[in-house]
Amino acid sequence: MAESERSSSDETFVNSQAESNEEKTLEFSEDEEALVIRMYNLVGKRWSLIAGRIPGRTAEEIEKYWNSRYPTTE
Repeated sequence: MAESERSSSDETFVNSQAESNEEKTLEFSEDEEALVIRMYNLVGKRWSLIAGRIPGRTAEEIEKYWNSRYPTTE
C-alpha cells in the first residue's frame, strides 16, 4: 500500500512541475514580445516562421503565448 501512495504522490509532484514549467514558457522578454508582434504583423499565424527568429522558442510556445496575451474575439 505504501508503494501506491508514493506513486500517487510522485504523480502529483510531476504534474505540479509540468504546470510550473508551462507557466515559465509563457514568460517572454520585452524584445521577444516586440519581435513576435512585428513578425505576426508580417506573416500572420505562421508560428514556425516566427519561432525560427527567436532562439530557444518553439512554435507551440509562441502560439500559446500569443493566444494568452491577444485572444481573438470572433
